[in-house]
Amino acid sequence: MKEEPSSSEKIFNLDNQAKELGMGGKLSPESNENSYKERMQQRKNIQAERLQIRKTKKGLLIVFTGNGKGKTTASLGMALRTIGHGYKVAIIQFIKGGWTTGEEKALKNLSSKISWHALGEGFTWETQDRIRDEKLVQKAWEKAKKYIKDESYKLIILDEINIATKLGYLASEEIITFLKSLNNRRNHVVCTGRGASESIINYADLVTEMKLIRHPFKEQGIKAQKCVEY
Repeated sequence: MKEEPSSSEKIFNLDNQAKELGMGGKLSPESNENSYKERMQQRKNIQAERLQIRKTKKGLLIVFTGNGKGKTTASLGMALRTIGHGYKVAIIQFIKGGWTTGEEKALKNLSSKISWHALGEGFTWETQDRIRDEKLVQKAWEKAKKYIKDESYKLIILDEINIATKLGYLASEEIITFLKSLNNRRNHVVCTGRGASESIINYADLVTEMKLIRHPFKEQGIKAQKCVEY
């Protein structure tokens, strides 16, 4: 008797079929529109199966890292989406804290469901005090843990926490151990900042690396500007 494929096998097979059929548009080889419609109908049917078989929900660990611009911006897009659904968001900024950003002003004005804490004092070359920097990181981490344990908050953004771990002010293993200790966590935690540790990347559910291709500061000597950097 032939064994039924496992759920993971079904997902793998459906994903491959979707890839083979492609996205459509002018990327598809058909010159005949009826043939094209047949291909896209097959793609639609497979997509419906792909969505049907994926039923699991859980609290995710999401990482935005890399040398390219957009890590914090991506996380704040998630914040906007979350408050749009009526949920509460906590944003804890590690390292940052010297500037009042446009996004902080906008989100606080937009919703009472935002809790924003800028607990850093700037870049290492600005603070020049490793002992104080580490204390501020630990303070931010303690506050972050309270929000993560509070299930009324759907999204917790730990902005630049990857930098804090990279600088040695907070161990990645401490973050992972804490998250593992929370059974059936339903909220989502986002870690931003370049240089995310290998252990955080391996433990995370979703990881996006922003790749630097061009930057006006580097190529043209253009300073940080409102609406772009802050």
